Amino acid sequence: MHLPDFKVARSNNKIDYKKKEYSLASKYLNKYKDKKCFLKTYGCQMNEHDSENIKGILELLGFDFINDIDNADLVLLNTCSIRENAHNKAFGLLGKAKHLKESKRDLMIGLCGCMAQEEIVVNTIMEKYPFVNFVIGTHNFYQLPEILEKSEEKQQIEVYSREGDLIESLPVDRTSKYKAYVNIIYGCDKFCTYCIVPYTRGRQRSREKEDILKEVDNLIKDGYKEVTLLGQNVNAYGKDLYDNYSLAELLEDVAKTNIPRIRFMTSHPWDFNDKMIEVIAKYPNIMPSIHLPVQSGSDRILKLMGRRYTKDKYLTLFHKMKEMIPNCAISTDIIVGFPGETEEDFLETLSLVKECKYDNAYTFIYSPRVGTPAAKLPDNVTKEEKEQRLYKLNEIVNAYFKENNDKLVGKTVSVLVEGISDKKNEYYGYSETNKLINFTGDNIEIGSIVDVFITTAKTWSLDGKASE
Repeated sequence: MHLPDFKVARSNNKIDYKKKEYSLASKYLNKYKDKKCFLKTYGCQMNEHDSENIKGILELLGFDFINDIDNADLVLLNTCSIRENAHNKAFGLLGKAKHLKESKRDLMIGLCGCMAQEEIVVNTIMEKYPFVNFVIGTHNFYQLPEILEKSEEKQQIEVYSREGDLIESLPVDRTSKYKAYVNIIYGCDKFCTYCIVPYTRGRQRSREKEDILKEVDNLIKDGYKEVTLLGQNVNAYGKDLYDNYSLAELLEDVAKTNIPRIRFMTSHPWDFNDKMIEVIAKYPNIMPSIHLPVQSGSDRILKLMGRRYTKDKYLTLFHKMKEMIPNCAISTDIIVGFPGETEEDFLETLSLVKECKYDNAYTFIYSPRVGTPAAKLPDNVTKEEKEQRLYKLNEIVNAYFKENNDKLVGKTVSVLVEGISDKKNEYYGYSETNKLINFTGDNIEIGSIVDVFITTAKTWSLDGKASE
């Protein structure tokens, strides 16, 4: 049994990890043939991609996947720790699984992902949820076959505090046939005071560039049109591994494979440099859509958050991107109600938003996470004040979403077609600037990239028709 320990996770000791190739012992192949798994994923793109790997592993074990929890033989929750709401949803579903197990004694129940890396969660599972068969962390979900087998006899808690090895060649069942996630770096070293990621995902560890480029080459051979390079902080790529090879060089090498579309997320403003901007501007297959979380427009709050930049430095970077990258669309994350946030601090955030006029923004009320420094800060802002601030912020950002979309009416944009909507003859996909486009057309091939003439703008999407 391995339990998480935040003191170990936050230590500054040198990371000791190795690269290993995944292999499955023959005894596990089809061991659970015809068994059914209900897999529920919460959280970010990293979690979604982890679930693609988990599905790949479980399929080798013989599992089929279903959307009906009532008929499952294995209920597996891949969880998120960022906000309290995600916690509550996961524990709520565990409660439902408990009732199912009362009538189906051989039902297996497992918890994995970021929640599994939290001490308080694991202790709660051990004390109050004895019916859960296993808990497995973000660093070692590749050991699922062994842990699943052991859990048939005894509850298994296998959660490492330290970073795990980098496992290459993991099985994968990708959600899309045209768009793929590619991990390039795991973990984060920034330790923003509100963020639990360095504890649940560990310190930053970069994959070797050769392994990343090999994965992209294989995706191209399989017909994929778009890759998204993933990491908690992709801008830090290579710092732990190379002396003179960073995300800028990796982006350039991926661009030279000639895959039609390249995206990356998430970026931290602290590590975004001029070389990256130059590379993005140089290659047309690197999409001009950048997610650049600001979190707050107040220097005082940014310092309390441990973000390592000021409002002015962020704005300098923002405007440099807008000037150097043609047709650049920038999205962001913003937290309101951080402990001690005053009305003046909030107005600073609104001022920044009005200057940036983001194409998209993910806005949240601050959610304290146990074990993070911010959770210990005094907070005298009422819930009602926080909700009012979020409402005001959303009114403003939504207006800019619509304003930016209005500018595209009468223009033609390039769209990667992802499917057909419920409406007859209406397709949908995303533009280069990551805007949802619904459009009409005849004999459009799913997975193709087509030009669409925009006829109508909405707040969250645009309508159009395929060009002749």
